[in-house]
Amino acid sequence: MKYLARLLAALLVLATGLSLAGQAVIQPIPQDLDRDFAHILDEAGVPGGAFVVVHGGRIVHASSHGVRTAGEPDPVTVDTVFRLASVSKTFAAQLTALLVQDGVLSWDEAVVEHVPELRFATPEHARQLRIRHLLGQSTGIVPNAYDNLLNASQGLDQILPRFAEVKPMCAPGSCYTYQNVLFALVEPAMESSTGHSYDQLLVERVIDPLDMRTASVGIAGYRSASDRASPHARRMRGGPWWPTEVNENYYRVAPAAGVNASALDLGQWLIAQLGHRPEVIEPALVEGLTTRQVRTARDLRRRGWRDLLTDAHYGLGWRIYSIGDEEIYLHSGWVRGFVAEVAFSRDRQVGLGVLLNAESSAMNEFTTGFWREVLSSDPTRQFVEQVPEESGAGQGSTDGTVSPTAPK
Repeated sequence: MKYLARLLAALLVLATGLSLAGQAVIQPIPQDLDRDFAHILDEAGVPGGAFVVVHGGRIVHASSHGVRTAGEPDPVTVDTVFRLASVSKTFAAQLTALLVQDGVLSWDEAVVEHVPELRFATPEHARQLRIRHLLGQSTGIVPNAYDNLLNASQGLDQILPRFAEVKPMCAPGSCYTYQNVLFALVEPAMESSTGHSYDQLLVERVIDPLDMRTASVGIAGYRSASDRASPHARRMRGGPWWPTEVNENYYRVAPAAGVNASALDLGQWLIAQLGHRPEVIEPALVEGLTTRQVRTARDLRRRGWRDLLTDAHYGLGWRIYSIGDEEIYLHSGWVRGFVAEVAFSRDRQVGLGVLLNAESSAMNEFTTGFWREVLSSDPTRQFVEQVPEESGAGQGSTDGTVSPTAPK
């Protein structure tokens, strides 16, 4: 951690004044942050990864390190596509909010109106379940219900009937119970309400308007990307990471884990979350999604975060982490061979997105160090932009960086 504290101190510099034209003086971002990212990945043996830093309405830094596939030369770049895993939930919640704004859906709509076959061992529980409970992770059903069947390559048509055997833990909305299968039931709700597929809706309403140029939904989208990272897994505890195959399992629950994207795509996503793409996503919608719904006490014991957090909640598709008087809005994702994380501070107008092609806890070392330094710094400090290079955005290299980009 001493590396990251020292290096982020260099990144977070005080604005040096104004030019005669009234513009802030631009200073280059030092490359030390990149070297620290590389050091953390190399120490953990992670084949490759990429990250992006956003300040206000701009990507101020993006970088990559390592290779797309262990044993092969192709480098990870800031345009390399990774699986977002459960970071996909933030996209599903945002799309739902857009449809609620349109009057097509309601947060308080009964799930059984769209999934009439849904049953639980307590019959009234299904009738009480609302759309907001799905996206707020407060369905009252045992956490991660039937994820084991997803891992066994079963589809929703095989899994849903099994819920009739499940007795609820609590009433909907009254306790935190993280789900993938039940979260994904927002997909049939959207499709029956609009007549369009979830994939089509997400692309047309979010991905394309935000100019997320390499993002996609589903396994076909991942496979169609020529610049994509391979997943890696260990054959034994503590052993090296080996390339493995992508399977369809969690792609079957697309709202929960079906989005693919690059670091630069996450930069555009964060810019929108910070309120700088109101023509696509109104800031009030993001504020609604990041309003506390249910407390998540378990997060207070999360590795790397436990000595930072003073409280933790889940909103709608977002975690809400309290660190003293400040909040960051975050979601992590783990799926076989990949780990991802995206987080932002609305007050600081800072966002960070990180993607790795191995399920490594190295993610926590980098991200918690970043936020520790950001939130302990003087709020008047600003991220400054890297001086643009001739190579332009999105080129990257094994230690690549890009120049700042503004939303279009």
